[in-house]
Amino acid sequence: MSSTSLPVLTPEGGLSRYLQEIRKFPMLEASEEYMLAKAWKDHEDTDAAHQMVTSHLRLVAKIAMGYRGYGLPVAELISEGNVGMMQAVKRFEPEKGFRLSTYAMWWIRAAIQEYILRTWSLVKMGTTAAQKKLFFNLRKIKGQIEAIDEGDMTAEQVKTISTKLSVSEEEVVNMNRRLTAPDHSLNAPMRAESEGEWMDWLEDESPNQETTFADNEELQSRRVMLGQAMECLNEREQHILTERRLKDEPQTLEDLSQHYNISRERVRQIEVRAFEKLQRAMKAKVMEERLN
Repeated sequence: MSSTSLPVLTPEGGLSRYLQEIRKFPMLEASEEYMLAKAWKDHEDTDAAHQMVTSHLRLVAKIAMGYRGYGLPVAELISEGNVGMMQAVKRFEPEKGFRLSTYAMWWIRAAIQEYILRTWSLVKMGTTAAQKKLFFNLRKIKGQIEAIDEGDMTAEQVKTISTKLSVSEEEVVNMNRRLTAPDHSLNAPMRAESEGEWMDWLEDESPNQETTFADNEELQSRRVMLGQAMECLNEREQHILTERRLKDEPQTLEDLSQHYNISRERVRQIEVRAFEKLQRAMKAKVMEERLN
């Protein structure tokens, strides 16, 4: 399975032509995907693997476009995403019951993020999980707290972001200055010799079939994972956590204290303990999916 056999986005062809080309590859039904995955896993059928990759090229392009603001050519982001897609196909285990798109999203995003951190000239930092989280979430959180796009933030805004992302305030300030450097405007030309800007590469931002399908698959995956993780709780913990955090209209501590004939504080303690156990179980499930 080689990336050279995939469609290539070139400056001459442009994004529109590339998207038209990859739309020629049909999306797979669940049964088709399963049979192809088994053919690859059991018999190393490269044709089957290639078919699984090409049927998800639109998903790769959509995810790659979400990282266009880091000043790197979209063609390279898509290329790295395709590499992540191939890695996902190689490691995909259809017997687990998840669709390939749900599993592949982790690999696509990881490949693109690693490429950005590796090549973006402004980023001179370590690659701890917290620093990566800061790099890829700073703009979004600034928008949420209505921080200005350029210049330094207020001390209160820096403290808010530092707390949200579990990094030092100094790291927030330094990263913000790197990301707001004038030489790397988001409206800069795509290439020195190009007349087009990054915005010119955007087409339709409305949800398309691929991303809607992938989002639904991911939501279903999370529901299954939550159900499995809930098994680590005893019956009372499950009931209290469900009533307090998983219902649209949560029950009060008073209601549950009367139901179990215990104090409200004891109900609160059970709720907190159950939630912490559930979090640990969910994290373990996610790590297991990533490693398998």
